[in-house]
Amino acid sequence: MIDAKIALLAGVLALLPMIASTAADQAGEKKKNPVVVLDTSMGSIKVELYADKAPVTVKNFLEYVNSGHYDGTVFHRVIPNFMIQGGGMTADLKEKKSRAPIKNEAGNGLKNERGTLAMARTSVVDSATAQFFINVKDNDFLNHRDETSQGFGYAVFGKVIEGMDVVDKIKAVPTGSRSGHQDVPLEAVVIKSAKEVK
Repeated sequence: MIDAKIALLAGVLALLPMIASTAADQAGEKKKNPVVVLDTSMGSIKVELYADKAPVTVKNFLEYVNSGHYDGTVFHRVIPNFMIQGGGMTADLKEKKSRAPIKNEAGNGLKNERGTLAMARTSVVDSATAQFFINVKDNDFLNHRDETSQGFGYAVFGKVIEGMDVVDKIKAVPTGSRSGHQDVPLEAVVIKSAKEVK
């Protein structure tokens, strides 16, 4: 009788790693990061969003994506050795209506490295709404250093996983000044659509 119980217990113990592994796999599936495709006039850019590290920012970005806000906006600020910025203006440089600003999650440990997405904002720490930028090089000076307004930094919330060649094409377009804005592409670089990959 005792031998049978020991054998049963051994059998259950042998199964435990498999059960734990299956549970971990299922949890991993549930926590898969969202992916968005930006279809631009110069090609497609696929981005992975870090919902675990920047939950507020990712939720905000996806709300703009799923409402169609980004469709028809442009990359209105392009600086070759810095970043490309978009998501807030139409081709005639009219700013689209945005929702309330969100909390700045720059202190999440993510860095403004080449290919990462971060939220654009004013000098006010918690002022980001719809506009975002893609870093075209490592921009350490944009990272979170401290809690002051000068050192708070810019919240990274995702990274380009396909289409960095498109980003590099965009960063190289000729720019000039238009309607009081500098570094504006002379020929509009349009985000034709932004769609979450389900």
